[in-house]
Amino acid sequence: MADPAFAHHVMRGRIPVTFVDGLLSGLGHPVIGLDHFAAVVAVGCLAAAHRAGPALAIGFVLAMITGVAVHVPGTTVPGAEIMVALSVIILGAMLLRKRQMAAGAAFGLFIAVGLIHGYVLGESIYGAEAAPLTAYFIGLAVIQSAVALAALFATRAVAQRQADVLTLRLVGAGITGIGLAVLMQQVIPAV
Repeated sequence: MADPAFAHHVMRGRIPVTFVDGLLSGLGHPVIGLDHFAAVVAVGCLAAAHRAGPALAIGFVLAMITGVAVHVPGTTVPGAEIMVALSVIILGAMLLRKRQMAAGAAFGLFIAVGLIHGYVLGESIYGAEAAPLTAYFIGLAVIQSAVALAALFATRAVAQRQADVLTLRLVGAGITGIGLAVLMQQVIPAV
């Protein structure tokens, strides 16, 4: 079975060795890995319901960076890829609900999801020197903040137009489906 980090790694499995390599890896990895991208979009959509939505989204990004930092020294978290898939399913399911989450519950969920996604993203930078590692953190923070905040503001714009909540539910269904597909890849070994 292919290494999950290699499957969507910008540097094609090679550890970034320059600042530019690290930056490109940080910018690219979370958007070409569908599971991570879906999580970031879902967080932005869910955060839109709260006055402190931008802070909630940035909290998620900071938790994800912390998760990467946990992986860097070689810390092992068994079942991390399965936890990533389950987190995407949970985020998608939360979008399917009619009621919004309390801000405190959303914050707790976003921190937990950010930590585990960051840990898994850290596999692609494990073993890198300080310069590419720093650049990776910068790229990761920039792209994830941009995606999460874009999803947040797009969701708010749809809500302001009194658009049908069906749109947000369809996004939730799609994100849940992505999570289920990723989970199946983790549970059913490649043949």
